[in-house]
Parts: sequence; structure tokens; C-alpha cells
Amino acid sequence: MAKQWIGTAMVATAMVATAVVGALFIQVSYGQAPAWAPAQGHLTLDLWPLTPPDATAIPGPEVDTTGPGNDNLIAGKPLIRLGNVSKPTLTVYEPKGTATGAAVVVFPGGGYRILAIDLEGTEVCDWLNGAGITCILVKYRVPGADQKLASTGPYPSSKEALDDAQRAVGMVRAHAAEWKIDPARVGVLGFSAGAHLAAALSTHYDKRLYAPVDAADQLSCRPDFAVIVYPGYLADAEQGFLDKLDLHPTAQTPPSFIVQAEDDPVHIENSTAWFLALKRAKVPAELHIYAEGGHGFGLRRQAKWPVTTWPQSVELWLHTIHMLP
Repeated sequence: MAKQWIGTAMVATAMVATAVVGALFIQVSYGQAPAWAPAQGHLTLDLWPLTPPDATAIPGPEVDTTGPGNDNLIAGKPLIRLGNVSKPTLTVYEPKGTATGAAVVVFPGGGYRILAIDLEGTEVCDWLNGAGITCILVKYRVPGADQKLASTGPYPSSKEALDDAQRAVGMVRAHAAEWKIDPARVGVLGFSAGAHLAAALSTHYDKRLYAPVDAADQLSCRPDFAVIVYPGYLADAEQGFLDKLDLHPTAQTPPSFIVQAEDDPVHIENSTAWFLALKRAKVPAELHIYAEGGHGFGLRRQAKWPVTTWPQSVELWLHTIHMLP
């Protein structure tokens, strides 16, 4: 009866606010409101024309796992933790001013369980756009925080996220002319698990993990540079994970910028081990270690932590490696 009454009321008040009430009716009664959607004005494309490869069955729709009343704030602000992602997409954020032609493909973090889609996604695109860089935000597949599936996690235990990353960079190069991007200046930037994904892509680009589906998969998915922000899954305290996770930098691995706080509970060895592996392969790399900052601060500036000035250091680095004019 309640739903019928609401529907009748909607008809009775149609002259006043049909669209607004109708939207509320759908969201409240049927739970069809998306957990997250890009702001209007940004092009969003499905990563895969059909069913994604290596797919894990995920029960239920995408959901913000943060939940109401969560007081885990970053710089005094809440964040979205998007889980149950089974339909990967990329969203293009174009600079509002002069575009430099450079592009960055962004992988939010979240332990391969969720995506911090605003803290380590849309807010990153706002910064990059301000520097004249086109940002491509990848909503890659993650099973959800309440899932404990053996087939999920970092490559090679799961191929889903790396499939999506390879596909995304190929698609960016396929659309380079349309999006006014220089295909020789396409980099990646990732946080935490997303930083591991950026590192994995930096060493697994010569062959697709999946059967090619179209012309985009014939183009290189090698990043031209990589920004690795408080990475996970690259090492433990004994620096013993690199070989186990099939990460082997070579001289062709792209130049990399690495930043992490020494008090990060995810272990600073993730950054130092990766830097040393790059050094042994003679890959140009910068390592920035700060005393304090913990984990998961994104770009949100906090005066007590110098580590949160890292975006300015990245911009300077991009000039030194000639990715920005």
C-alpha cells in the first residue's frame, strides 16, 4: 500500500516535481540508485564490448561499503569505497584550459577489494586537469570488501585487474587523436593496490593476458611513465614478494616516481624494494620517502604531513623526463 500511495501522490503532484519525486521513488523503493557515477560532462566507456575475460561472479550491484556514520575521515572529509565492481569502465577527464597532450591513466587503491574512487580517483583527475593533463579514471574490477575469493587479489592470483589495466591503456592510445592525446606520453598513476597494478602493468605489457577483442588490443599497453603512490603487494618487511608476484623490471620498464611515508603500516619496503629492483634494471626512478603520513591520504593536503605535497614533486618530475613541456 505504501508504494501505491507514493505512486498516486507522484501523479497528483506531477505539475510540481514529477522528476524529483520520481527519482526518489525509484531510489527508495527499488534501490536502483548507483553507488557512484561520474559527474556529468565526462565521457565514460565500457572497457569490454562483451563479457570481460577471467570474470569472477559477484553477487549484487556496486555498493559504497563505507556505510552511513563512518567516521574514518581523510583530512576531515569522507570518501567513497566502491565495492562489487564487475563492470569495468574508463572515464575521460579533459583539461579545461590548455592541454599539453600528456595523459595519465589512474588506478584507485583499495586492496583489490574496493576502489577509493573519489579520494584516489576523481580528485586526482581534478589535479591533473589543472596541470593540462588528460586524466583517464579506470573503474577496474574488484569483488567487494565482504568477499574472500581465492581468485581475487593481485596478479598472478587474479588476472581481472591487470586485464582491465592492459585494455585501458590500449583504448587510450586507440582514441588518442579523438581525445587530443600524444600516444607517446601516456602514463599510469596508482595508489596502494592501484600502485601495485601500475607496477605490474609496467612489467607485463608485451603480451595481453587475454585474447584480443579489437584494434585497441593491437596497440602497445606499455606506460610511458609510472607514478607509484604508497604501494602494497610489492614486498614484505623482508623484501620477499617481488619474485613471488612475477614482477621483473627490465631496461624497458618505464621511468617511475615512487612516494611513501616511512610510518605506513603497509610497509615502506614496498617502495624501497621496487626502487632497488628498478635500479638493478637501470630504469630511471625517483624515490621519495617521508617520515610521517601513514597510508591512504590521497591528494588531501595536511599541513602536519610534508608527504602530502607529493603532487607538486610529480609535476616537476614530469618536466624533467620530458612528458610535460
